Amino acid sequence: MTKEEKIVRYRKLNQKVVPGEIVCAGSSLMEMFPVEKFIDEDHLDITVYNRGIGGFITDELLENVDVCILDLKPSRLFINIGTNDLSDPAISIDRMIANYDRILAIVEEKLPDIEIYMMAYYPINYEAAAEEMKPCLRVRTNGKIAMANKAVQELAERHHAKYIDINDPLKDRDGNLKAEYTIEGMHIKEEGYRAIFDLFMGYAKEPRWNV
Repeated sequence: MTKEEKIVRYRKLNQKVVPGEIVCAGSSLMEMFPVEKFIDEDHLDITVYNRGIGGFITDELLENVDVCILDLKPSRLFINIGTNDLSDPAISIDRMIANYDRILAIVEEKLPDIEIYMMAYYPINYEAAAEEMKPCLRVRTNGKIAMANKAVQELAERHHAKYIDINDPLKDRDGNLKAEYTIEGMHIKEEGYRAIFDLFMGYAKEPRWNV
């Protein structure tokens, strides 16, 4: 399914959502997080709508902020956007953060009571990467990810959002994404997402703080 087809699908799904719930937005690493499936499996009394779209850069989420976030009128947003920007040597971290800043400003203007959780970018594993993935991961290194995470943390402080890092269960002793949790060095298997799900839910279920 193309990005455009996913946007059309989400627009239809958004007509049936319950306002005031939790929304996840971002690119493929968010889209592939099976939050809704895990909630069903664990019989949890909480509603989360995942509106991640694989391949999205910050520009694209900015263009589609309505269908991915605003139309659902969430009370709480978990966002992980920018990793594809980090994979493109033509996009600077400053440009990525400027777009991220615009996204947050729009969301806060339209949904002033929203609580925003800005997720730390997940690590990669170059040594475990498939050959076709290695050129990308020579650009999107863990060092670059660490720099981007610092910038995202500073952005969160400016917006009175929460920067959260739930990545520890995913990391090996060297700080790389565990080989057994990655598909091709970058994307994460379901077992990896399951390893961080309880940490994610700890934030999803915490008492409201933007009051």
